[in-house]
Amino acid sequence: MKKFELLAASAIVMLAAIPAAAQTADTTSSQTTAPTNGPGQEAPSATDSNVGDIVITAQRQSQRLQDVPIAVSAFTAQNLEKQQIVNPIALQQTLPNVTFTKTGFTSSSFTIRGIGDLCVGATCDQATAIHVNDMPLTSTRLFESEFFDLERVEVLRGPQGTLFGRNATSGVVNFISAKPDLSGVHAAGEFEYGNFDSKRARGMFNLPIGDTLGIRVAGTYLKRDGYTFNTYDNSRIDGRDLYSLRGTLSWEPNADTRIDLIGYYFHEKDNRSRIQKQLCHRDPTGVLGCLPDTKGFETTNGLSTLAAVLTSTEFFRVNNAALAPFALQSLYGTDPYAGVVNPTDVRTVRIDYNPTYFADEEQYTAKIFHDFGPVSFNFTGGYARNSVDSTVDYNLAVEGSLATNAGLAALNAFGRTGGAAPFLNGVRQTLIPNGPAGGVCQSAADPANVGVYGGNSIGCFGQSLDFDRSRIQNRQFSAEAHIDSSFDGPFNFLLGGIYLDSLSRNNDYFVNAFGLDYASGILGAASSAAIPGVGGNAFLGSPFYRNDTKRFRLKSYGLFGETYFTLNNRTKLTLGLRYNHDQKTVQARNLTLNVLTPYAAGGIENGLNYSAIDFDPTTPGVQDYARRAVSFGRLTGRAVFDYKIDDDKLLYASYSRGYKSGGINPPVAASFSVPTTFAPEKVDAFEIGSKNTFGNGTLRLNLTGFYYKYKGLQLSRIVARTAVNDNVDANIYGVEAEAVISPVARFVVNMNASYLKTEITGNRALINPRLPSGGRSDTVIIKDITNASNCVVAPTTGGSAALANGFVSTVNTAIGLRGPTAIAGTGTTGAYGICSVLQSSAAAAALPLTVTDGIPVGLDGNKLPQAPTYKWAIGAQYTIDFADGWSVVPRADLNYTGNFSASVFNLNIDRVPGYEVVNAQIQVNAPDDRFYLRAFVQNLTDNDAITGQAVADQSSGLYTNIFTIEPRRYGAAVGFKF
Repeated sequence: MKKFELLAASAIVMLAAIPAAAQTADTTSSQTTAPTNGPGQEAPSATDSNVGDIVITAQRQSQRLQDVPIAVSAFTAQNLEKQQIVNPIALQQTLPNVTFTKTGFTSSSFTIRGIGDLCVGATCDQATAIHVNDMPLTSTRLFESEFFDLERVEVLRGPQGTLFGRNATSGVVNFISAKPDLSGVHAAGEFEYGNFDSKRARGMFNLPIGDTLGIRVAGTYLKRDGYTFNTYDNSRIDGRDLYSLRGTLSWEPNADTRIDLIGYYFHEKDNRSRIQKQLCHRDPTGVLGCLPDTKGFETTNGLSTLAAVLTSTEFFRVNNAALAPFALQSLYGTDPYAGVVNPTDVRTVRIDYNPTYFADEEQYTAKIFHDFGPVSFNFTGGYARNSVDSTVDYNLAVEGSLATNAGLAALNAFGRTGGAAPFLNGVRQTLIPNGPAGGVCQSAADPANVGVYGGNSIGCFGQSLDFDRSRIQNRQFSAEAHIDSSFDGPFNFLLGGIYLDSLSRNNDYFVNAFGLDYASGILGAASSAAIPGVGGNAFLGSPFYRNDTKRFRLKSYGLFGETYFTLNNRTKLTLGLRYNHDQKTVQARNLTLNVLTPYAAGGIENGLNYSAIDFDPTTPGVQDYARRAVSFGRLTGRAVFDYKIDDDKLLYASYSRGYKSGGINPPVAASFSVPTTFAPEKVDAFEIGSKNTFGNGTLRLNLTGFYYKYKGLQLSRIVARTAVNDNVDANIYGVEAEAVISPVARFVVNMNASYLKTEITGNRALINPRLPSGGRSDTVIIKDITNASNCVVAPTTGGSAALANGFVSTVNTAIGLRGPTAIAGTGTTGAYGICSVLQSSAAAAALPLTVTDGIPVGLDGNKLPQAPTYKWAIGAQYTIDFADGWSVVPRADLNYTGNFSASVFNLNIDRVPGYEVVNAQIQVNAPDDRFYLRAFVQNLTDNDAITGQAVADQSSGLYTNIFTIEPRRYGAAVGFKF
């Protein structure tokens, strides 16, 4: 069956040539475009071709795209403009077997041939290596900016390592900026206005200084209203206010030497939203929050969240029966989100906390080239720094008012000095200084970890404002050098090395809610009141959740090289090797309140519950950051055999081994079964391909087939509010086709298509957080009222569903909780409970029951995430010439991405439908292209298609965050160039 699928897909691609966008040629010119990253590398002469040639440096030397035995797509500056490729979302729509999506925690993922950035965490490497002017970036805000003044973009599909400085298991995306032109003064500018009051400006100025020195300065600016409407305050969110600047100084003292110094700066400050929309089919029981069957326009059951369970009557009663009257709600009472409306439109929300976003980035790069004759020398080194700090409404909902809450009324009445509970007076004064009707005061996402109790507050409001904060600071140094031979004989080589030092600081993630402030204050005050000398105004440390990676350091070096054996004038053999060594060190902790230990004189960290690995030796008893270090080293390589049938036809076959180092999972509570580290990835990739030009340049057709044997693919799941990573094995195969057709010079059609099959192997089984029962109907799913996570009571040999349900009822009754009830869509029952109590009770009674984090489900045969089976696109343009040199160029592009799964568990709720994007524009060019006018529309059908999705933690209610393409944009632009 698999062979039939592969052959059928190959036939579809080759015979029908299902279309996609133009990424293999400059569709506006028949001239060869030569890169400017070093003289001495003679660009191949242009052929007399309607479809034109493009020269790339994917193999670290100037070559025609059609002569490179690698699956690579390249876009010139003209391609990017004509196809309206202004950002990564638009870029991925025009590439075979490539997807791009935003993800959680202020990140994003390029997925190439089913391999993407599925690993989440500070110590994860990128599957797709991102380079700017050949400098690898371990972290970048590039995908928040807009493309401008690029010479070209190269996308290499398949493992890379023997040519590029950083290992990459899926591929490389290399953005190459335009360099100074020493031939004369040039300038260009464009202003665009569109819907959403969008104002975009781009400009470039090129100035030669004498015959050997040149300066090029370019920039872009974008400001627009938000794509999303907030009905709560009638505002628009997810807007943009950003700019980027780039300056390049080039010195070319002679024909053999060139030095480029490049500086880049990006700045954004606006209301960009990391979360666009949350979908949920509400679970009435509150045990799961959202049901695992479909994505509906509902809101999670608020009684499933950490803030709710820790302030519930049931939890307060378990800790101290006297505290029960002060609870904010009962877990068997009214949902805090009762009556909340989740608008049935992905670009409409109702939220009480509008997002904030700040990001900036600097890059400084030096490129040195010198041709010694027999060999040439290339050096690329530099420094990069970026930071991001953003907040967003955590549940995209407006909770009910707390003005008449009975628990707050009790606190207001009894918390005063001289009352029945004087130890609560400090809590009352901090959280409700003017009584419940005067608003509840909340903590800011405070790095000092004291929040509202230390004076760091966002203010007082009528309801809880649930929000999160994600931030990170990163800097890196890198230096890479390689020498390339150009001997006349049959043997040549490339030999290089790289060193990279990357440091991330303050990589943390906060979740804030009034319920967390309240639990910290009430439980902390109650505990400290019983401790002589502590007093009644204490609170528990960190009145919010914080996943805190204080410091992550990556030191990496690699040695790589290739040898080239020209067997005859048509045949060449390439052999490459690489050794890579990565050393990773991290300091991390997971902070949340600990109801068993009060805040005391020992410091704010005393009493924090975060499963640290060690303790601060200078302060006994005070938990410190978990400190871990790992190192990895691997030898990888590739072999390529290519044969030129003639100057227009190339056949090649290759084998390569890709590698990505492992890492360290963040610390989580010891009660969860989570590995402390995750293993490296390894992929054995086999590829065959052909590159062909027919009809004297009227047709270009490139075909590729590949097979991957994957070991240890890293993927993430959320456990205890923390992203942890596992490893699975997989087989991947597919085919790709890219074509450019130009029957006459004025008419160009660009097409590509891909077929992809991914399959998990290796008898791997994992717990699905959405459905911890694993689909078993004889289990009971428990919502733990001490931490809002789920566990499962499951029968073993001799047990039964009746025994499990009866056991939970008996234990729960003893601690004031109710027995199980049916959970729709799961085939099983659920209840609130305390997992540790159930576990110890089952063991003490020697019952045929087990209490675990969940039941693992087998993944064999499942598809990998972000891997659409089919993807295709087509673009066409026609140039209409008029008298006196004027011309009109209409163009249209249609891109299609097939359906895929957003998770390895492949449930129906994980399925993402396929979607199409239609773009169109018409441009009027003045004589010699001195100026132009353009009208455009992007996403003509106003598609709200999903590009990716992520499930929230069990303590957040298991809602689904979705990320979509941009809405329909239209407008006009005017520009000039000379």
